[in-house]
Amino acid sequence: MIKLLLICILALISAVVLSLLIKDNPGYVLIGVGPWSVETTLALLVFALLLVFAALYFTIRFIVRLLAVPRSVGGWRKHRREQKAQKALTYGLIELAEGQWRQAERQVLKYAGQSEAPILNYLVAARAAQEQGAEDRRDRYLKLAHQNPVQADIAVGLTQVELLLSQNQKEQALASLHRLYQLEPTHPQVLKPLGKLYRELGEWKNLIELLPRLRKRKIFDKQTLDAMAREAYTALLRDSAEVSGLIQTWSMVPKALHEDETLLLTYLQRLRDFGRDAEGEPLLRGALKRHRSDDLLRMYGLIKGPDLARQLIQAESFLVGHGQDATALLTAGRLCLRNGLWGKARSYLEASINAQPNVEALIELGTLLDKMGDRETALSCYREALRLAPCCEPPVAAEADVVEHVPPAIEAPEVVKPLDAVRA
Repeated sequence: MIKLLLICILALISAVVLSLLIKDNPGYVLIGVGPWSVETTLALLVFALLLVFAALYFTIRFIVRLLAVPRSVGGWRKHRREQKAQKALTYGLIELAEGQWRQAERQVLKYAGQSEAPILNYLVAARAAQEQGAEDRRDRYLKLAHQNPVQADIAVGLTQVELLLSQNQKEQALASLHRLYQLEPTHPQVLKPLGKLYRELGEWKNLIELLPRLRKRKIFDKQTLDAMAREAYTALLRDSAEVSGLIQTWSMVPKALHEDETLLLTYLQRLRDFGRDAEGEPLLRGALKRHRSDDLLRMYGLIKGPDLARQLIQAESFLVGHGQDATALLTAGRLCLRNGLWGKARSYLEASINAQPNVEALIELGTLLDKMGDRETALSCYREALRLAPCCEPPVAAEADVVEHVPPAIEAPEVVKPLDAVRA
């Protein structure tokens, strides 16, 4: 409106200026064509030319607009359909949020073909079908979303994974995540559920391969990532079927996790299972020097090192300043048994029980006393062990060959008091 007003004002000013210019000298124009001639003033000729130009301009403009009417009507109709589709999608989302699954599905599909982004309609329809338990329809809508011209494979795939997980279909979800991982190996929303599924399904090797990328992208906090690594390596160590695979897996464990007690104990126990205790003794001895714990001390009494006498000396060194440590006393007693020091072994085991009654020391002492012929005291030890752990699995005792060479006729040696045993 303002533009039109400015044009009218400029035209009026131009007309006034032109009228003043031609007032005193209107000019003269003669046009001759064959026998015809036309005489007029310059002002009249200019006015006539302006009228002809204006007539031609508006005529051409009218024709152009008339020809554009079908296209305009088509655009208007398309815009109208898109508005309806957007409105239907909005209502469908509201009904989905309200739990009206059937109505939501119908609403978003009503104008899906006219929507600017039909992928959204199909994703909402898939979610609504999922809530109704219609997995066939859900899969069909997801397939339609995949066929959408707009490249949104990640969005569609993640929606599919979410819906599958909600139905506890973890294997199918994992297959979808594998495909998405091939498309976008650095996408956070692909890496996060993939790491979780690997952990839940026990895909430990795949999880270990994925861990560096999870750390780089900071998908989980450090504590969670460390726990995932610990769990994965522990499972691989525990499930190793051959000693070569066990040692290779341990070599793959990051140096920072070599000090982890759970991993170390799992590795040492598996070495024991394969009869390769000697390879684990130096590793355990070094760990005990850096970090003292009951579980590590207990394991030190169970493994067979390459030099049993040296191993006993090392175990007795752990008693320095810890003369009443029940676990350290138990470990020393077990190693005395391995070295054939029966009286000293008995003293250490009794000292362990005096420091803190425990099932393993009672079992070890009962076995020793039984081999030495003191059956009555041995039975007392067994009864006390059962009383302490009536609902527990049988504790780990030293191997039978530790005391099997003690002749039954040998009299039990004089019991050394626990404190004297520690000093010895």
